[in-house]
Amino acid sequence: MSQASLSPAAAPEASAGSSTSPTRAHLIATLKSWPVMVSLLVLVALVLIAICAPLLSSSDPTAINPAQRLKPITAEHWLGTDAFGRDVYTRILYGARVSLLVGLGVAAFSLVIGLFVGVMAGYFRWVDAIVMRVMDGLMAIPGILLAIALVSLSGSSLLTVLIAITVPEVPRVVRLVRGVILSVRNESYVEAAQTLGTPLPTLMMRHLVPNTIAPLIVQCTYIFASAILTEAILSFLGAGVPPETSSWGNIMAEGRAYFQLFPGLVLYPGVLLSLTVLSVNLLGDALRDSLDPRMAKRM
Repeated sequence: MSQASLSPAAAPEASAGSSTSPTRAHLIATLKSWPVMVSLLVLVALVLIAICAPLLSSSDPTAINPAQRLKPITAEHWLGTDAFGRDVYTRILYGARVSLLVGLGVAAFSLVIGLFVGVMAGYFRWVDAIVMRVMDGLMAIPGILLAIALVSLSGSSLLTVLIAITVPEVPRVVRLVRGVILSVRNESYVEAAQTLGTPLPTLMMRHLVPNTIAPLIVQCTYIFASAILTEAILSFLGAGVPPETSSWGNIMAEGRAYFQLFPGLVLYPGVLLSLTVLSVNLLGDALRDSLDPRMAKRM
């Protein structure tokens, strides 16, 4: 009797153990490919730049010096100065902090909120009927317009921008988690755990939530890249972080009026923004190909 009762739960564990090694080997092989290695090096370099910004430049990114406005590249100003005489090199260094903070913050908030709501919607049918209609309504509104509206109502600040970008991203995480929960809640090992009287929090944390980890990791990379790009768009449109805050979007927004005179004001932060988004997307594609069993079988 005991062996028969344990067999439903033992079967998934055995199959999981047999598939762990090939999946891990495929993941390691994917991470060692040159596009992923270059992407990781770029992201590590950007993180180090953001952390060590005070060590890499002794200038104040907010210090205005009208006598030095729109100066070309010199030994004192490695990337020149902007229309207010601020050092562009220093502002780009500190702008990396804002972009990475927004990306990490939005990804973390979206993950926590979306995971909780998605698990509830996937497991409880009455919650699903209410929550998913709200999520459908949020997804029907273009994300950038919703973010602009929230920033306009709440004022321009870094926290407001984080919330404004997070709100449109949460429904995507909720739908992803809900789909995973719906596909596994009727599995034999979940039903066996319910029959044995496993408490609901334990059932969710041990049998349901672990199935969402792989797809959530991939989704978070795309949210990270999308959040950085959205923050730059909002700042470029004047609805992002305050103008005095050094961010890549603000630098490009202020430099567009002087593009013909000094194109570096737009090109320098634009190149870094493109490299960041491209690196994160390449890393997300590699993780998807490695962690998704269907993609692994095709390869």
